[in-house]
Amino acid sequence: MGDAGLERIPHARPAMGPRCIAIVGPFQSGKTTLLEAILERTGAVARAGRVADASTLGDGSAEARAHGHGVEPNVASVTFIDERFTFVDCPGSVEFAAEARAVVPACDAAIVVCETDERKLPALQVILRDLEEAGIPRFLFLNKIDSASRRIQDSLALLQQASRTPLLLRQIPIWKDGIAIGYIDLALERAFIYREHAASEVVEIPADELGGERQARFSMLERLADYDDSLMEELIEEIEPPRDQVFDDLRKELRDGHAVPVLFGSADRGNGITRLLKALRHEAPGIASTRERLGVPADGPALAHVMKTIHTTHGGKLSVARVLRGSVKEGETVIGSRGGEVRVGGVQRLMGSSGVREAEAREGDVLAFGRLEGIHTGDTFGIGRQAPQAVASVAPPEPVYSFAIATHDRKDDVRLNAALAKLMEEDPSLAVEHGGEGGQLRLSGQGEVHLKVALERLSGRYGVAIDRRDAAVGYRETIRHKVSVRGRHKKQTGGHGQFGDVVIEIEPLPRGSGFKFVDRVTGGVVPRQYISSVEHGAAEALAEGPLGFPVVDVQVALLDGSYHSVDSSDMAFRAAARLAMAEALPKAGSVLLEPIHAVEIAVPTDAMSKASAMISARRGQILGYDARPGWDGWDLLKALIPEAEIGDLIVELRSATAGVGTFTTALDHLAELAGKPADAVVRKVAAARH
Repeated sequence: MGDAGLERIPHARPAMGPRCIAIVGPFQSGKTTLLEAILERTGAVARAGRVADASTLGDGSAEARAHGHGVEPNVASVTFIDERFTFVDCPGSVEFAAEARAVVPACDAAIVVCETDERKLPALQVILRDLEEAGIPRFLFLNKIDSASRRIQDSLALLQQASRTPLLLRQIPIWKDGIAIGYIDLALERAFIYREHAASEVVEIPADELGGERQARFSMLERLADYDDSLMEELIEEIEPPRDQVFDDLRKELRDGHAVPVLFGSADRGNGITRLLKALRHEAPGIASTRERLGVPADGPALAHVMKTIHTTHGGKLSVARVLRGSVKEGETVIGSRGGEVRVGGVQRLMGSSGVREAEAREGDVLAFGRLEGIHTGDTFGIGRQAPQAVASVAPPEPVYSFAIATHDRKDDVRLNAALAKLMEEDPSLAVEHGGEGGQLRLSGQGEVHLKVALERLSGRYGVAIDRRDAAVGYRETIRHKVSVRGRHKKQTGGHGQFGDVVIEIEPLPRGSGFKFVDRVTGGVVPRQYISSVEHGAAEALAEGPLGFPVVDVQVALLDGSYHSVDSSDMAFRAAARLAMAEALPKAGSVLLEPIHAVEIAVPTDAMSKASAMISARRGQILGYDARPGWDGWDLLKALIPEAEIGDLIVELRSATAGVGTFTTALDHLAELAGKPADAVVRKVAAARH
């Protein structure tokens, strides 16, 4: 008898309607392979694809295929025992974590795919914490059990370090010659032997496993009894609880966030898949619970939450959304949470990169809605005249990696702007700064691969070839000495001439003072109407000093001057001020200033020494460190680091922390840079001009 035939579980419950399950987990834990196994087991595909062969339904984009891992969520729907599930396979890399954070709020539950690899524990901790804070019920699927080397209790103890919520072991493996050949389900009290890419076979619990099964089952029931007094009494009195009660407790503790059920298997071999699906079917909550968590009343007009935005080559914009209430038909007018009405251009059920047209999106469905202009990822839309309130907006993370970009061919500039707008709508964790330092167009994001994928999309999808450059550092310059000079602008033309004459004094100000202008003219030697022109001319001259950078922390005083009753003008005095400044600044002794940033680095504790060494190697100054509040096994390191040294910090930090280290940064002050480092900066800027 096969695993698939064991649906006679004595705890009836009504059908839940379409449910949405996120598949999340650390990088390369087997999420996409698990989705393929689910698709094969439910008959959605004839044969599971393989990531190595680039044949999976998920990770179907050119960029995902090129990098060998997910770079965006992938959606697929299946039917299992007459109930519909939509699975959303989310990227595991921390560089694409914002994609998962936009998906999970509207999901009913999550499968966290993991393995017993200590190096991936910090990444697992981050993922579990995100789910916990969002209130998402979650199952842990311990993958690659076929190659496990630890006892299951040791694996559970290791994984528990990553979870603040107790992990609840639901199965124990059956071992033969050091290989897991099956498992015993502790709730069902049945044993199963794995079959390759097929449902497991039911067998009698082996005699030598009975003692371990009873002990593991009692531990599971003890955990459940923490929130069920009647079960506790039964255990004390050594009364075997009814199976209905056990499953009711399992379902309740999952939904209330008191426990994280742990199941295991091998996605690559298709082991443990049916039991995982049955656990989802019986225990995962439905749309009613998700509405309650999001604060959405059950009654009211149709409402949907946008989980992902996609710009397709031929079909235009698609908004992948979960219908939280009611139904939405093609052609209906909806209004978004930012205001503005728009007609639904079409409704599709997605299977990876393919879509099947639907006439209507019903409550609980996850479908793609066409041409919802003005409605973005994280927005809510619905039917009615009043804009609905967004139910689960997720702020994008701060950028940690940047570089400057320019089109290889200037005629593509207009296309570049349009393409960037679409990319940022698809992925809000990307940021673009126009007219930044040095007039550069700066692209920022979550890491080196994140931005590389963005460039690949610009080239492959939109046909815009991009040249990449280092982002300019915000160097400034100031002066050392007080200097007085005269600036005279005199020009005679056929008509009125131009005449302006000023005497100015420039002097340094304390760091951070900016620019200050003082009028010390007496006797009307410079008419009042021209004073502001002198100020403007002086300020314009500070845009680029003798070293090639903007000049800061300078006071300019107007001391004297003269004018002509006919030839003087605003333009003439403005030019005179610029001439005076051009002469004064070199005489005042230029000083190069570099920006220093306050940086707060978050890393696992065992990587603290490496992080400290990085700061020292980057001319940084460590200010102190402390435990990261609320994060067991993590520390915060505070430091001051020159902006010029921050460029690839995230790359080195992630390399030293199995991909999870991160930081925040903000400009703190400007500091003098002298000697050979300053000379090198000035030479580099001078060379770039030529």
